[in-house]
Amino acid sequence: MSPITGKCLCGDVSFSISTSVQRIYRCHCSLCQKQTGAAANAATFVDENALNWLTGTELITSYVKESGFCSNFCSRCGSPVPNRLRNTDQFWVPVGLLEGAKVEQVVAHVCSSDKPAWEAIPIQEKQYSGLPELAELKARLLVD
Repeated sequence: MSPITGKCLCGDVSFSISTSVQRIYRCHCSLCQKQTGAAANAATFVDENALNWLTGTELITSYVKESGFCSNFCSRCGSPVPNRLRNTDQFWVPVGLLEGAKVEQVVAHVCSSDKPAWEAIPIQEKQYSGLPELAELKARLLVD
């Protein structure tokens, strides 16, 4: 399998992922809504050893709330970029940055209780009103 590449809006921060990205989740929390400007973010997790920064790491700026919520972004264009999930060997990756990923399934909607009233979640897709345990969400994202 050839690596999947990703980059920010201006292209100055780029990375590759050496694993498939077939399953994603969407987070509807108010923080993700503010970070993306949308009703929810679309993301996945990848192991630290599967993510390779190609360019622009010096352009990555972090915003961290007292709660621990972290948003890494390109200081030139503002695009969110991958960031380490605290105290783990996993990276959160916004799937909108990926080029050529073969996403097949949304496996979970988290913080669905925060979604805007106009946002519809398909009834057959798994919903969590808040944040599930990280291990449970990670298991849902793993490809069989």
